[in-house]
Amino acid sequence: MNIAYWIVAGPLALFYLYAGAMKVSRGRDRLRPMMAWVDRVPLPVVRVLGTVEILGATGLILPPLTGIAPPLAPAAATGFTVLQIGAVAVHLTGEDRRITLNVGLIATAAVTVWLATGL
Repeated sequence: MNIAYWIVAGPLALFYLYAGAMKVSRGRDRLRPMMAWVDRVPLPVVRVLGTVEILGATGLILPPLTGIAPPLAPAAATGFTVLQIGAVAVHLTGEDRRITLNVGLIATAAVTVWLATGL
């Protein structure tokens, strides 16, 4: 199970590190081509979401790697599942109906929760 966890959680963490870093560091104009919803959300909220994504990615990696506070890994994966459910709602209430990536992230985070409970 440990190898399976890293196969699933590693890319998930990398995705959220990248996405979170973009939300924290880029302006609205540079985010808009990839994230059409940024015009409907205040920029400080986008920054907070980016920070949450970076912290969640850290929660997927550090606890299993160090053995310190291992319950944080399934908690982080559960948080990503909830985050993406909210993202689907945001996409469906706006003009952007592309939710394929979000559904894939929900499935990946759910599998990560399951694998993290076996660590």
